[in-house]
Amino acid sequence: MFKFVAILGLVALTAAFFHTVALPTLPTEDTRIDVNGDWRVVGGENAPTGAYPFIVSLRSAANSHFCGGSIINADYVLTAAHCIVGRTTANTQVVAGTNTLNAGGVTIGSSSLIAHANYNSATIQNDVALIRVASPIQFTNVISTISLNTADVGAADAILIGWGRTVTGGPLPNNLQRLDTRTITHAQCQQTWGSQVQTNQICALTVAGQGACNGDSGGPLILTSNGLHIGIVSFGVACAQGFPDVYTRTSAFNSWIQSNMS
Repeated sequence: MFKFVAILGLVALTAAFFHTVALPTLPTEDTRIDVNGDWRVVGGENAPTGAYPFIVSLRSAANSHFCGGSIINADYVLTAAHCIVGRTTANTQVVAGTNTLNAGGVTIGSSSLIAHANYNSATIQNDVALIRVASPIQFTNVISTISLNTADVGAADAILIGWGRTVTGGPLPNNLQRLDTRTITHAQCQQTWGSQVQTNQICALTVAGQGACNGDSGGPLILTSNGLHIGIVSFGVACAQGFPDVYTRTSAFNSWIQSNMS
């Protein structure tokens, strides 16, 4: 599996903040999150039951949560390529319809793991994947789909959803967490990441003490205004350190998603 993984930080920031505060530059050493580390969301709050019925927990055969994902139709879950590279269908299952990791929900096996053919673990480009479930997902009041955004988004209010720590170094919460954030423009993100971040990625700015880490990898970033899926948790600098976090931009991969579900 990919050596480093995503952190998505979130905090509601004003538009003025982005124009008046210089973004930090990356440290010289590589501090991207180790996918094998036990990092999770920092600074979130419990998500209301049923508020995000498209979110799923990706689990191993031993029922251990390793990534998030989003239901986009009855047969497919959208996630990050780094979540499934090196895995097998026998060791990848989807749990839908619950806000808790220790109980509830419906467990569905996987029949196919489809990572983008041009996913690059060194540059973390094309970090998108589909999981085809072994049997169609049955929709209920707590299990349903999310619609994908088709247009590029600049700076906008957004929400990150996933399972993770509510306090740095604290215990793992059993409850699904949500965090408010705001995306930044591509030019603003490049002030920190330079050419490593391309236009097929979207960034959200964090502050120290609020953010997400690799337990949320593959999970969704959604627009606050309309609930559309705009990003997939991909990578960032060590958890909640105040650097922009990077997501795979959903709109850049709509054609790939549709063609691979055909």
